[in-house]
Amino acid sequence: MVYTLGEAAKATGKSKATISKAIKSGRISASKDDTGAFRIDPSELHRVYPPTPKSEPQETPKETQVNATESGDFKALQARLEAAQERLADKDAVISDLREDRDKWRQQATALLEDKRPQGFFKRLWSNK
Repeated sequence: MVYTLGEAAKATGKSKATISKAIKSGRISASKDDTGAFRIDPSELHRVYPPTPKSEPQETPKETQVNATESGDFKALQARLEAAQERLADKDAVISDLREDRDKWRQQATALLEDKRPQGFFKRLWSNK
């Protein structure tokens, strides 16, 4: 038995792109059939990628499923959402305050850099006359 690219992906739990890249890079040897599809030997595939255990998906019985609105989980989630929104609003306010402070400091620094008055004590003393 040989795998196609899709079967190899299912057997290992990897994507077809991952298997294809491994073949192209030489990590896995494979041949192409007349249609151009890869034929991958299982032992070669599992040498690089271990097989995934085959398990049937298990469904939860309908009588054990609980609606979130019935169990109180909804109220807890709603409270957590509201608390998170409040924290987010507080952080937005802090960010706004910090931006205002930054802009004020920037204006002050720019004004100091553009100050053309004479510098130094004696120059200021003589320039005030």
